[in-house]
Amino acid sequence: MSSKATNTKGPSTPVKTYLIAYNFLSTIGWAYLLVSVLIHLFNLDGKSDTYTLSNDDTSRPLDANCLSHFSPSLAAVIHRLYQRAQTTYLRVGTQTAFVQSFAILEVLHVMLGWVRSSLPTTASQVASRLFLVWGVTVPVVKTRSYPAYATMVLAWSSAEVIRYSFYTFTLSGFNVYALLWLRYTMFYVLYPLGVASESSLIFLSLPHSPELGWLRGSWNFIDYFRASQFLIWWPALYVLYTYMIGQRRKVLGPNPKVKKN
Repeated sequence: MSSKATNTKGPSTPVKTYLIAYNFLSTIGWAYLLVSVLIHLFNLDGKSDTYTLSNDDTSRPLDANCLSHFSPSLAAVIHRLYQRAQTTYLRVGTQTAFVQSFAILEVLHVMLGWVRSSLPTTASQVASRLFLVWGVTVPVVKTRSYPAYATMVLAWSSAEVIRYSFYTFTLSGFNVYALLWLRYTMFYVLYPLGVASESSLIFLSLPHSPELGWLRGSWNFIDYFRASQFLIWWPALYVLYTYMIGQRRKVLGPNPKVKKN
């Protein structure tokens, strides 16, 4: 999804202006989500604890054994973070769906030849995100109160702030090495965190039955589709992860393609 021209001369001035504006506004949108999640998790505005789960949501207490290994003060902090993570959707769910949906434009950018990227790759990446938003967390209410939603949005927003700000500066003619380094380094942490959170939510969206009710046809088409996506998510991480490692060697290796400022 790289916002680069399809030829060596670069995009026309109107297209370049549009791409700069698109990447800049996307940076602002994801930065808003990142800050909002952090504010909520750490109750920086004093409003986090006013968000409570509805009757349709299920509170999932943290196992006391998980906290027994920590000091009482640290255990209390972890417990509060866990509780707030369960209500993160109430704070940023609508905003996340709104901001993420604009990524569909990136597929259009490739189709129009405004950016240099693989159409199948771009389309699959955008579709996977939209699937998590509109195919999992929006229709399946129980997934919203899992802490994995909070970690998913944290991973998404952190990665996108870096990515979109990098493209904004690059299109504007500035090579900011710090952003380049972050772009090709933070994936080591953000990709596994994002994929683990996404796959967890997909799995949790599936019908569960101790009697293996799925053998009796209790699953519908969308349930089988979600199950197939759960199986695909982990191999996809391996492919993307190894690809990014290779790209990092090319960009930040002995002969980097981008000079330091």
